[in-house]
Amino acid sequence: MGTQAPPENGYGRSNSLEEKSAKEKAIDEWLPITSSRNAKWWYSAFHNVTAMVGAGVLSLPYAMSELGWGPGVTVLILSWIITLYTLWQMVEMHEMVPGRRFDRYHELGQYAFGEKLGLYIVVPQQLIVEVGVCIVYMVTGGKSLKKFHDTVCSTCKDIKLTYFIMIFASVHFVLSHLPNFNSISGVSLAAAVMSLSYSTIAWGASVDKGVQPNVQYGYKAKTTAGTVFNFFSALGDVAFAYAGHNVVLEIQATIPSTPEKPSKGPMWRGVIVAYIVVALCYFPVALVGYWMFGNSVQDNILISLEKPAWLIAMANMFVVVHVIGSYQIYAMPVFDMMETVLVKKLNFKPSTTLRFIVRNLYVAFTMFIGITFPFFGGLLGFFGGFAFAPTTYFLPCVMWLAIYKPRKFSLSWWTNWICIVLGLMLMILSPIGGLRQIILQAKDYEFYS
Repeated sequence: MGTQAPPENGYGRSNSLEEKSAKEKAIDEWLPITSSRNAKWWYSAFHNVTAMVGAGVLSLPYAMSELGWGPGVTVLILSWIITLYTLWQMVEMHEMVPGRRFDRYHELGQYAFGEKLGLYIVVPQQLIVEVGVCIVYMVTGGKSLKKFHDTVCSTCKDIKLTYFIMIFASVHFVLSHLPNFNSISGVSLAAAVMSLSYSTIAWGASVDKGVQPNVQYGYKAKTTAGTVFNFFSALGDVAFAYAGHNVVLEIQATIPSTPEKPSKGPMWRGVIVAYIVVALCYFPVALVGYWMFGNSVQDNILISLEKPAWLIAMANMFVVVHVIGSYQIYAMPVFDMMETVLVKKLNFKPSTTLRFIVRNLYVAFTMFIGITFPFFGGLLGFFGGFAFAPTTYFLPCVMWLAIYKPRKFSLSWWTNWICIVLGLMLMILSPIGGLRQIILQAKDYEFYS
């Protein structure tokens, strides 16, 4: 009995713990990912569609032209199956520890690989993906606005791409101040509808145009090396097209959850709907676009479709609206990371001013990089393999093996290892092709032209 601590000390400690947990609770209610947990299952559907069906869909016919019929169809179908499987794993792992939710990708990584190592493995890759997508979308938004302007007003004075990227960025200086995922659900829904619309226009207009005279389906490159490098780069384009996993835990975090009704039920229902929409967008665009134009298809299918002008103008405007929503979906976890570090590590006070400065700086940064390096196709291939392949194709499998430890040579064990091997190959091969394309395009490129 003599070892008992003085009572006031005990009270003090419990009080300080309560204060700490109250303070942490207040911070969690302020941070964008954990502040609002009342999303419905259909929020998950359109957030996932917006996150996944990006402008990457428009480069799929071009990827097909570099892959060829057999390998191209195989890669598309395999990617659809593998990424649906890894997405299912992430939805399952969100609440596998009773009474705890892994609201962020890196929290799951820390549970699987340890506090420090988990952060080092997941955060850099996730940031490359999310910041990379935001930069690519700055360029895409600017290019689509320029294409819209040039199509509607073909006799007007030519305006630099730089200015269109700035116009596109100006929208985000406003929208970035929406506090959390649920507050951008309207933007996200509009974006999801747009992605289905412009995908339908892309393949519908291709069918209307018909198979082009003297169309060729052989490889475009004259040398074997060129063909091989292009093949690698196209793999990166496909990986980029299936990149929604980086925000999936963050989307699931917004769905309410109880032991009787865990969030994985509504989340999975939303994912299935999203994946059906993904198939309806990707397969027709990729296959019809390639079938009609063969290997002369442009790296953005809408460029190959010159006429009718009003339809192409409309499709480009749809792309702009969609990319606005996509940018916000990918920026939200980045805002969350930055605000978490500032508030929890550097002890800044959670305030509107802090949020205003941080988010505006981020939008300005992505705009600046987008204006400086607007070569679209090569960047997709490079980032696609480098960061999308791990986070989408095999990191969930590695975590699954680390946490659930399935029996050796069981079905689960084999499935995960096959995904890991395929994902690793994708990660190693596609940046090689993408980097070569960037070098080729950068040779005759003038900065800020």
